[in-house]
Amino acid sequence: QVQLVESGGGEVQAGGSLRLSCAASARTSRSIAMAWFRQAPGKEREFVASISWGSMITDYTDSVKGRFTISRDNHKNTVYLQMNNLKPEDTAVYYCAGRYDTVVSVTGYEYNFWGQGTQVTVSS
Repeated sequence: QVQLVESGGGEVQAGGSLRLSCAASARTSRSIAMAWFRQAPGKEREFVASISWGSMITDYTDSVKGRFTISRDNHKNTVYLQMNNLKPEDTAVYYCAGRYDTVVSVTGYEYNFWGQGTQVTVSS
């Protein structure tokens, strides 16, 4: 089973930037699509961004388009989420997730393994 560890969260003022990283514990010969989800206090978990195994396909929720960029380095077993122009409504725990498939999905239950999450707090 692949284990994921997120890092890079923290507190930033509105308009600032953060870069989240998600490192996988082990290599696998299987193709893995990756995604970021987030969950704010009192709200359901929501999809943020996803990236296919070969990085050819990315998808974003509308609220982060133009501000967030997902990328991956398969040699380093790491996925990144560059977050620019952060807003207070981006405050949440951000989770990295992976699924044994080449294609992306916006649905959380289709992901096979998850990280523990990293807190992102954006102050106004």
